[in-house]
Amino acid sequence: MPNRIGTVTIDWQQMRQEYIHNKKVRGDQEASIYEVALTMRHFERLIGRCNSKQFTQNAIDKFILDRGKEVKRSTVNKDIRNLTALINWCKENRYLNGEIKLKLLKEDEKPVKSLSTIQIRRLLSASKPYPRLRMRILLALGTGLRRGDIESWRVSELDFEKSYVTTRSTKTRKSMGSRPVPVPIMAELKKYVADLVPGQETIFDRSYNQYRWNQMRQKLRLSDFKFHDLRKTFCSVLAQNGISTAVTQKLLEHSSPDLTNKVYTNVDPVLRHAVDQIPAGDWL
Repeated sequence: MPNRIGTVTIDWQQMRQEYIHNKKVRGDQEASIYEVALTMRHFERLIGRCNSKQFTQNAIDKFILDRGKEVKRSTVNKDIRNLTALINWCKENRYLNGEIKLKLLKEDEKPVKSLSTIQIRRLLSASKPYPRLRMRILLALGTGLRRGDIESWRVSELDFEKSYVTTRSTKTRKSMGSRPVPVPIMAELKKYVADLVPGQETIFDRSYNQYRWNQMRQKLRLSDFKFHDLRKTFCSVLAQNGISTAVTQKLLEHSSPDLTNKVYTNVDPVLRHAVDQIPAGDWL
């Protein structure tokens, strides 16, 4: 119902249903929708089913404090991001009035998991008996794309002459008409495609084999290394070779350079350049 300052008060259930529906209409991924629904369930559990008028700074602050007693800060920050998006949507639809300020919690920096050159060679060597898995690994290392995006590649979108591929992100909905692929990896991909069944449209005709990946990483003593960490390896290799954060951010399709530097790189190229100015060679 309308109130005297032009906003509309709706109950929690209606707010939740409308917001989830809005995300589906926008084409958001199921994983993203699930995360939002999970945050709202936790809010309901800790704070209750408040209507939009009761969705205040105090209620949200209490949720963050209580949630912080249950989970680590990185998980709370996911909830904060989800709530921030919900709040913005509520304001656009006149369900909220007034200023609500949210800030992410400080997290301890953790070393990024990425492979060394020797580890990459061992991984590729161990994957030779499994051509589909090996090609997935090569493409992740050479493009930095998420596994789900690699899985969707079509033969018709490959340009072997120019070493390009047309890609579309299932997460960000962004597309890149001419994504560069390292020439040696494109040559390997060309040989791989030549062995496909005639008329096969997608590069991979079988789903990703998690069991085989687990076997390989156990054998190589990389038990805590995830397939997604190949994306971080791609990013770290670029940074270690002096590629700017802006270029790496574009290739990874990140919305923020901070995410690129903090979560995906072992070396900030600016810091590397600064340290390289120290004339250590003259001292030794």
